[in-house]
Amino acid sequence: MSTGDEAQRLAAEQRARVLIDQQLAQAGWVVQDRRELNLFAAQGVAVREVVMKPGHGRVDYLLYVDKAVVGVIEAKPQGTPLSGVEWQSAMYAEGLPAEIRLKALTTAGRLPFVFEASGSETHFTNGFDPEPRARVIFNFPQPETLARTIRAAQEDPEDPTWRGKVRSLPALDTSPLRPAQITAITGVERSLAEQRFDRSLVQMATGAGKTYTAVTQSYRLLKWGGFHRVLFLVDRNNLAEQTLAEFQNYRTPDDGRRFTELYNVAKLNRGGMPDSTKVAISTIQRVFKVLKNEVVPEDDDPGIDGFVPDEPVEVAYNPELPPEAFDLVIVDEAHRSIYGVWRRVLEYFDAHVVGLTATPGKQTFGFFRQNLVSEYTYPQSVADGVNVDFDIYRIKTAISEQGSMIEAGTIVPTVDRRTREERLEKLDEDLEYTDKQLDRAVTARSQIRLVLETFRDRLFSEIFPGRSTVPKTLIFAKDDAHAEEIVTTVREVFGKGNDFAAKITYNARDPKGQLQAFRTSPTLRIAVTVDMIATGTDVKPLECVFFMRDVRSAQYFEQMKGRGARTIDKATFQSVTPDAENKTRFVLVDAVGVTEHEYVEPPLNREKSISLKQLLDKAATLNLTESETATLASRLSALEAQLAPEERGELDRVAGQPLRQVVRSLVDAVDPDTQARHVEAGGDIQELLDRAIEPIAANPGLRTRIIELRRAHDRVIDEVSVDTLVDAYGVVDTDRAQAVVESWRAYLDEHRAEITAIQVIQESKERRIAFPDIQELADRIARPPYNWTPDLIWNAYVALGAKYRGSNATRTQHSLTDLVSLLRYTVGVDDELVPYADRVQEKYAAWLVQQSQHGVTFSDAERWWLDRMVAVIAASAGITADDLDEAPFTERGGIDGALRELGDSTGDLLEVLNRELPA
Repeated sequence: MSTGDEAQRLAAEQRARVLIDQQLAQAGWVVQDRRELNLFAAQGVAVREVVMKPGHGRVDYLLYVDKAVVGVIEAKPQGTPLSGVEWQSAMYAEGLPAEIRLKALTTAGRLPFVFEASGSETHFTNGFDPEPRARVIFNFPQPETLARTIRAAQEDPEDPTWRGKVRSLPALDTSPLRPAQITAITGVERSLAEQRFDRSLVQMATGAGKTYTAVTQSYRLLKWGGFHRVLFLVDRNNLAEQTLAEFQNYRTPDDGRRFTELYNVAKLNRGGMPDSTKVAISTIQRVFKVLKNEVVPEDDDPGIDGFVPDEPVEVAYNPELPPEAFDLVIVDEAHRSIYGVWRRVLEYFDAHVVGLTATPGKQTFGFFRQNLVSEYTYPQSVADGVNVDFDIYRIKTAISEQGSMIEAGTIVPTVDRRTREERLEKLDEDLEYTDKQLDRAVTARSQIRLVLETFRDRLFSEIFPGRSTVPKTLIFAKDDAHAEEIVTTVREVFGKGNDFAAKITYNARDPKGQLQAFRTSPTLRIAVTVDMIATGTDVKPLECVFFMRDVRSAQYFEQMKGRGARTIDKATFQSVTPDAENKTRFVLVDAVGVTEHEYVEPPLNREKSISLKQLLDKAATLNLTESETATLASRLSALEAQLAPEERGELDRVAGQPLRQVVRSLVDAVDPDTQARHVEAGGDIQELLDRAIEPIAANPGLRTRIIELRRAHDRVIDEVSVDTLVDAYGVVDTDRAQAVVESWRAYLDEHRAEITAIQVIQESKERRIAFPDIQELADRIARPPYNWTPDLIWNAYVALGAKYRGSNATRTQHSLTDLVSLLRYTVGVDDELVPYADRVQEKYAAWLVQQSQHGVTFSDAERWWLDRMVAVIAASAGITADDLDEAPFTERGGIDGALRELGDSTGDLLEVLNRELPA
């Protein structure tokens, strides 16, 4: 090499060292020359140009932590392939001179922390890993990070880092997990142990319990895997609350405590997290703002969480949130752009990335280097009873298909997008618009009304035949203005008030409260949203997902579709939708053609015109087509969801295996990936279908019993025959009633120490039972083997001659709060059965009389508020100020309206009513 080339190389290396000095300083290291050595200057000291033992040259940087030598840095000019100089840094790590070795920390005869750096790229090899291997990192670790690793090595010399510990994790407790969750967790842990990739992708159908899986995984890695901290990325900030609740409710399998009793879980809103924070929850946008030292608001902000930059973002080092802040990053159905424009934020962290998604796209597969560790499709989740199948109902109108034209000279309303102020304008020229411009540039109110009127008119005849209550329906609008138009039209078309339909968007008032009301209120039937409920948010009673906007992304469509997929137990479902039996399906109502995109997978139930008996007959002759096989899987899955536990057990015995396994085999046989593998192995698809059908074809008894159970759970509606009365008298099954009452009393006696509602009744006659405690008791008794409801227990007491009274409405149909009345009667507090709502109304009437005697009267407007507060207490065993911002109070202004009508005494009235009225 010429002298000129050598000088140029040295100059380039010197420029690299200037950058490396800066990066070390940013990470908290003090950089010193050898002659100025001062190990007391800081916890971490990087010493330049140290001569090693003979034959080992001069190391560019020697690293000290807590006054002990722990590592080396080999500096090279920018652009140098760093993997090619690993031999050089390894030589330095093994070449300590005698005078330094006395104060050195080594493992296997060499310094543990080895770096190669060029100022634009840094490689790091951790000698404490079981098979040390260089990896790219964003910047040098902080001295305390290396000190923590050293302490871990002193505590556990065999497996000091998580890469070693994950190889010997304890056996997974599978009892609370579904098979797909077990497969996902073991797949991730296998990937972590193998360390062939620094990323793992889990494909799991929407509704299959991805978040619970991730919480279980996080606990195992924090408890036994040597992980220091986890970053949990969600799609929307409102989902951070839901995820936080999942962590708070998770009970650990080893000692039964809640996750948050052992580890601190917090939403990420700044850097400099305390060491006690073990799980940070955030969106990718908020992490980016934290890295830029910007203020991150606590509340939802669609301007932040919905922001997608036009170009890929770049990140800079932040000592308050260094790359080693997290060992694990879990991406739970985060924004579909996360692996594109936000990619640098993920790659900033020196962490293993686990992706959880229902529908990975090509970019997702690419980011995770094709490392798919488990796969669980939507049809498989239907077969397993995790989700329900769906049907598609298409509504087409001329304007939604072709657009329209408004002639010049027409006076039309125009709306300011920002202020929503409406004004009238005369068109100077013809206005022609396409279907693509509909509800963006132009709102055709006739089109919105016609679609919704069609939905109303066909709802109980074609979409949900035989039903009378509008199913819980979620409508997706194009933007907030479109949502406003839809919710107004829904109320008009159905002739209902504000409490029937609501807009739930980030711009709506109290969207979280409205969302909770949509989940639990029997009154709020239709919600209109844009993005807020599109991903991750659970509304289990939802039966209708209504698209009035198009969606171009397959991943986003699956997330939106998945809002209706959740299963729900019968008792909870009927408490919200009383005329429904079981949730066995949901319906996609498509008013824009979204289901006609190529990416939309058809439902399993593809052949609606063929009966279950015909399908079974064709199965017996091995004559089912692929579509008919899928349809049979859907029908059997729906039937299985309707069966009582004893019926399900009987069918499993007749089949010789769980019916769900039979259904799963049918689903696998029509899965394109399974078919492709079978064909590659030399088989044909018909052979695959026949093998799946065989358990049904070879078992006539099973086919017969399936039809019998189907008929037992079907209802034929006779609209032709005219009946005549023969006789009418009451027959009481006292034996069954006696058995129910005795079992109920025994249950209360056995569980009195663990159920709060029972304890409260027994400890104090005056103490109020909170609604969550009532819900807890209701959930417990609704499970097998009891399957009790308040109606069942109440009617059993009445059948045995218990003294009871109540209004006609409350004597025949009982709410959850009537469990309080049942408890009071059973333990002897009351000598007669009185519905909870009636007792509350009696106390309310007495309280009004008492107020009148003291000269206090209430106007009609004030009584409107008081009457509805009392109704809430009757249904929920109490009322809070937050309830005033939900239906029906929102139609008169919510809490602001209450303060306007009731004045400063609003809070006092709530306190008095809560004290005086609950039974």
